[in-house]
Amino acid sequence: MRRVENPPNPYESAHREWLEEPPKAEVHIYEETARTILAKNDSPDIPFNWSVNPYRGCQHACAYCYARPYHEYLGYGAGTDFDTRIVVKINAAELLANELAHRKWNRECINFSGVTDCYQPIESVWNITRRCLEVCRDVANPVVIVTRSRLIIRDAELIADINDRAGSAVFVSIPFADDATARIIEPYAPPPSRRFDAIAKLTKAGVPVGVFVAPIIPGLNDNQIPAILEKASEAGARTAANTALRLPGSVEQVFLSRLRKAMPLRAERIENRIRDIRGGQLDDKRFGRRMTGQGNYWETIQKLFQIAARKAGLQTDTRRLIKIKPARRKSPQAQLTLGFD
Repeated sequence: MRRVENPPNPYESAHREWLEEPPKAEVHIYEETARTILAKNDSPDIPFNWSVNPYRGCQHACAYCYARPYHEYLGYGAGTDFDTRIVVKINAAELLANELAHRKWNRECINFSGVTDCYQPIESVWNITRRCLEVCRDVANPVVIVTRSRLIIRDAELIADINDRAGSAVFVSIPFADDATARIIEPYAPPPSRRFDAIAKLTKAGVPVGVFVAPIIPGLNDNQIPAILEKASEAGARTAANTALRLPGSVEQVFLSRLRKAMPLRAERIENRIRDIRGGQLDDKRFGRRMTGQGNYWETIQKLFQIAARKAGLQTDTRRLIKIKPARRKSPQAQLTLGFD
C-alpha cells in the first residue's frame, strides 16, 4: 500500500489537495467495452505498425512510465491513479478476432503492448492477453510481446505455438541489474532476478527472446548495462535493444518526486545527466528524438551498450529475432524478418 501522489490533471479546471495525511490508495478495476482494439502507430520512433493494449493503467507503478498522461484523458491523475485505477477491455479478444478476419487485414505483426504492460498482475485473473494471443494463434498472425512480468511464462507454450505457425518474439524489459534499485523505481513489477528467470523459461519453451534495457536513465542505471546483458545472455536471450528515458507531461513530476525521496544525494546528479542527453531539457517531444538521446554522454552510453552486447554474444540488430512464417494457405515463399531495431 502507498500514499496517494497525483500531479494536477491539466485537463481539469479544479485541483484538490489533502489538508491532512492522504488515505491509502486501493486498486479499483473498471470494465470497458472497447470499440476497437488494434491501434495504428504513426510515430517513426516506434518499430511497429500495430499494437494491442488490453489494459489502461498499470499496477507495476514504474515511476518513469511514459503512458501515465493517457490516464488524464480519462479524468484520472497520472500518479497513483495510473497505478490503481485499472481499466480492462473485456471484449478485446472478440474485437481482435473480428478485425483480423477482415478481408483488408494483411497479416501484419502485432505488438503486445505498446502502452501498458499486457502481463500486469490482473492478467492472471482476467486472461485478456491470453485470449488475444489465442486469436493470433488460431489465424496464424505473428506477434511481438514486450513485458516486465514473469507472468508471461504461463503462456510460454502458447507463444511457442504462435512462433511455429506464424512467428513470435518476446522482449523482456530489464532496466536494472539488481533487485534493490529496481524496487525503488519499479515498486510493483517483478524484480530483475525473476525476469531473468522468465527469459530462461521462455527460451526453454522454444520462444525467441531478447532483452530490452528500457529506459536507460543516465547517472542511475547506465553503469548496470554490462551486468544486465551478461545475465540476459546467460539466461538465453539472443538480442538486445535500448531506449532513453522519456518524461512527457506529468511523468516528469512523478519520476523526479520519487527519485528525490528515494535517492536525495544522487537525485540532482541524475537530473543533470538526463539534461545532458536532452540538450539541456528533461524531455524531447520531437518525432525521431523521443526514444533516444544526444551529445557526448549518450554516445558513450551507446558505445558501452555495443561493447557489452558483443561481449555477451548478443545481436543488436533485433530484426533478426522474429521470423515471420509464410501463410500456410499460400504457396511457399522466403521468410520475412520483422522486429525491433
